Amino acid sequence: MAIFLTAESKVIVQGMTGSEGMKHTQRMLASGTQIVGGVNPRKAGTEVEFPGDVTVPVFGTVAEAMAATGADVSVLFVPPPFTKAAVMEAVDAGMPLAVIITEGVPVADTAEFFTYAQSKGTRLIGPNCPGLITPGQSNVGITPANITGPGKIGLVSKSGTLTYQMMFELRDIGFSTCVGIGGDPIVGTTHIDCLAAFEADPDTAAIVMIGEIGGDAEERAAAFIKDNVTKPVVGYVAGFEAPEGKTMGHAGAIVSGSAGTAQAKKEALEAVGVKVGKTPSETANLMREILSA
Repeated sequence: MAIFLTAESKVIVQGMTGSEGMKHTQRMLASGTQIVGGVNPRKAGTEVEFPGDVTVPVFGTVAEAMAATGADVSVLFVPPPFTKAAVMEAVDAGMPLAVIITEGVPVADTAEFFTYAQSKGTRLIGPNCPGLITPGQSNVGITPANITGPGKIGLVSKSGTLTYQMMFELRDIGFSTCVGIGGDPIVGTTHIDCLAAFEADPDTAAIVMIGEIGGDAEERAAAFIKDNVTKPVVGYVAGFEAPEGKTMGHAGAIVSGSAGTAQAKKEALEAVGVKVGKTPSETANLMREILSA
């Protein structure tokens, strides 16, 4: 089992023929993902050959790609100025899941296309995220596929780099699905969305939640865990050493006064029974202890 993404998922790539799209389409194909098409209006009707004798057709629109292939996931490698239009197109076509890798999308654009996607029933992941991977089944985005295997841990993280580190730290146990939700102030899928999905997944035994300074997403996730999650959760919050008032890496990672500090998030999580590590390695060890108990 998995959340959001399985071996049966049929994936199209918006922006496949660009340099980033080509590079990561090749990586996704190599990790077993069913890539059934690309979208580029200027190259509609052509085909792109990838290593391993794989030929992927290019369509003019998302709607055409879905009609021809039955695609149910789109991953977007589209420059920031064009991201909103590309997401809107996917939503209008009725795409169930759109994964937005692009960094630097204006927050106003994200707010607009997220509200629109919600009204139409499309789940968004990102922007500014590594995507998601169900090891051994499918990989949509830029997450390395060879650093872990299938298992019983669910992972949700704001940080791409920390997603990869946690996957590697717990590679001997493995993961059901790993979701990098992105570090922007507005993201399409939240910690809470993933916690709810992992709670409902019978093959996820425990959950790792990685947050970071800024905003109140982790505090809201703690309240949700208290009332809705029965599975063990361990956490890590990046940014204990961050200076106040300075944006750290992600657009959403900024502390103002006492709100959004790593300490406040750690305390909120621990208050509802979530064990929080001081480092990623300590967090991984907390998960090992829970699963071996």
